[in-house]
Amino acid sequence: QVRLEESGGGVVQPGGSLNLSCVASGMLFGLNAMGWYRQVPRLPRELVARIHMSSGSADYADSVKGRFTISRDIAQNTVSLQMKSLIPEDTAVYYCNADILRRGHYWGQGTQVTVSS
Repeated sequence: QVRLEESGGGVVQPGGSLNLSCVASGMLFGLNAMGWYRQVPRLPRELVARIHMSSGSADYADSVKGRFTISRDIAQNTVSLQMKSLIPEDTAVYYCNADILRRGHYWGQGTQVTVSS
């Protein structure tokens, strides 16, 4: 089994910053990438940022480029998302994701991020 434990999130004013962290544990052999997705009611879950664990190469949604930075700690099986210049449209439930080769995707429970004045 794979467990993803998320931390961070909360309420922040527009223009503010938040950091999300996710620690993966369990059967992680073949861990290829980790990332963050977000979802608002009645819309599909969308990719925010994703990072390959071995190379460190990262992909970002166009809407967050230049504002969000994803990083990973291989030794700790941790991925972090630094979010700056937050806008109300960033309000969503953010989910940690782990992509494990030949086993598929695993998800965290989700953490709420609310950007509001």
